[in-house]
Amino acid sequence: MNPIAAARAYQAIQGTGSPGAVSPTDAPGFSELVQNVIASATTQTRAAESQMTQVVQGQGSLIDVVTAISSAEASLETAMAVRDQMIQAYQEIMRMPI
Repeated sequence: MNPIAAARAYQAIQGTGSPGAVSPTDAPGFSELVQNVIASATTQTRAAESQMTQVVQGQGSLIDVVTAISSAEASLETAMAVRDQMIQAYQEIMRMPI
């Protein structure tokens, strides 16, 4: 997930700062956000692989490969951070007394 998409997702969850800008029913659900993060990471990884293939075939630019790999790495790190936060939240819930 690129930083702009992450900022937009965060803004959609938190609202734009003005009251009533985003209603809870208009905001995407948690599962939808997780799916978007995973889909973005997958898309970025495939784009990086495609760029690498083009360079190996002599049709692409090394700069494009580095940029695509960097973007894919950022998306993967975002997905890992979401996963880590989900695990941490689950563990906190499991520690709560009943």
